[in-house]
Amino acid sequence: MLTVSELFIYPIKSLGGISVNQATVTDRGFMHDRRWMLVDDNNVFISQRDYAQMALLQVDIDAGGLRVTHKLNKQSIVIPFTPQTPESCDAVVWNDTCQAVYVSNDADKWFSDTLNVRCRLVYMPDESHRTVNPKYSAGGELTSFADAYPFLLIGQASLDDLNSRLTEKLPMNRFRPNIVFTGGDAYVEDVLKKFTINGITFKGVKLCERCVVTATSQETALRSKEPLKTLAKYRLRNKNVMFGQDLVHKGTGLIKVGDVFSNISLHENNDRFIV
Repeated sequence: MLTVSELFIYPIKSLGGISVNQATVTDRGFMHDRRWMLVDDNNVFISQRDYAQMALLQVDIDAGGLRVTHKLNKQSIVIPFTPQTPESCDAVVWNDTCQAVYVSNDADKWFSDTLNVRCRLVYMPDESHRTVNPKYSAGGELTSFADAYPFLLIGQASLDDLNSRLTEKLPMNRFRPNIVFTGGDAYVEDVLKKFTINGITFKGVKLCERCVVTATSQETALRSKEPLKTLAKYRLRNKNVMFGQDLVHKGTGLIKVGDVFSNISLHENNDRFIV
């Protein structure tokens, strides 16, 4: 039996995530998940890949909006849910250009000063529709400012197996999943084709290619060679390290820790692997 064990929301792309006991599924992922993003002067997204110090900014959801706190110096800012400017722009995430709204001058200054990087904070309004890669789409599904898909799924057994191969065990936050589950063999998520949680249908569309963010401590922003060095020994596919599976979904509603996967079907093609 596969059971939801952890849920995570990342309101601002590439900043610290929030562990929650339940989350509302919207048309483009969990409510608030990566609806905000930091961009450079060309409105292109910035992330921990280039600015590891972004890991030190922890986001929490308050009644009035998002509270962002620096994990070391404890300086913080509260960002209202509603943008404070009417100014819009075309924000770029990888190969996609999305309609966005600048949040506030105060937010821009705080993030620029805190990260020592000139940047601005943007928000994805409901009317901005970014679709997933049609190659892996089941019918025009939407996503937010996430890298490519609305959800990332990882099994706890997969992390346990990886940690058994490492000298220093790593926490799940290195891999930034949305849904974590217990039960099943390590890497069973590789072959999950379709399943249902609380009436919402999820489809596994693509193994997730991992980058240097997984080698970035979310507590110190320091980088190492692990886990990519070890994963490359047994999770390499087409020169990319794979860990976790990207999902699209159909339906909206509430998912809670403790919910059980049902109506499970598996991929049968041989280009997926489970070890």
